[in-house]
Amino acid sequence: MTTPLKVDLVGVGLNATDTVIPLPHFPAVGSKVEFGAAKILPGGQTASTVVACQHWGLSTRYVGKIGGDSAADLHRAEFARTGVEAHLLAVPGCASQQSFILVDNEGERTVLHRHDDALSLHSSELKREWIVNARALHVDGWDTAAATLAATWAREAGIPVIADLDELYPGVDELLEKIDYLIVSRDFPTRLMNEPNIETALRRMQSRYGSTLTAATLGHEGVLAWDGKQLHHSSAYRVAVADTTGAGDIFHAGFIYGLLKDWPLDRQLDFACAAAALNCTAVGARGGIKSVDEIEGLIVKGTHYPSEFYAPAPNAISR
Repeated sequence: MTTPLKVDLVGVGLNATDTVIPLPHFPAVGSKVEFGAAKILPGGQTASTVVACQHWGLSTRYVGKIGGDSAADLHRAEFARTGVEAHLLAVPGCASQQSFILVDNEGERTVLHRHDDALSLHSSELKREWIVNARALHVDGWDTAAATLAATWAREAGIPVIADLDELYPGVDELLEKIDYLIVSRDFPTRLMNEPNIETALRRMQSRYGSTLTAATLGHEGVLAWDGKQLHHSSAYRVAVADTTGAGDIFHAGFIYGLLKDWPLDRQLDFACAAAALNCTAVGARGGIKSVDEIEGLIVKGTHYPSEFYAPAPNAISR
């Protein structure tokens, strides 16, 4: 068996086919709302993160499942077009994961999704060589057992593991013990730790699971992170928002890009915020992936949302 080439990033997790539906406003119960032209676009948490990193010049590998339909052909074509080494495990007669995304006139999205159980990625379907021949591993935790095995292999090989989690999946504790950079949705830390204060929850997460970093993305308030010694906060950038779909996915990509470039943490977080903001200026999970130069341009010339979320705690240093 030929050993795969070593890549910068391997991602194990979700892909999706997104039908993005623009609306003048979110519909009230029992109402009728006229919408503009819907767009069918590739998306999915891990898949979108991997594609963004490839766009910025990193070499990437993606591992995930698809169905036996035209959506699967869309994913194959998009990974080939972008240059991602894709290991797509196809399930004949099954529909690929599908999302319907309602986007209101302020760019906020509501997601309806369908995931056939046959699309679950099983641990037995992973190959160790896909994982260990990389500089970093990114997982989303949907197929928790497979993500845990991949993270175990990565840890054994000295490869950092980054996670994008938004749900308390069954068995997630075992996965969390193997994550180095745990960057989650806003309410994940408080739900996981049963702690209403997010700052305290991030500290407790880091202490319990031994992560190098715990962080929560906060929408227009940016990101709050705890590295075991101090809090870091990066504000979100003001842009003309068309669609917030994929903002978190591209944030993770920006963070990973900075991590593999060995940037200081504050620069990683700021770059990730800028990349996520620009992605929101176009429709779709990957519609606004801009070049590194454009992202750096926003960092230099852009303005931030004011954030009332973060006030430095005692002994913490603000950026």
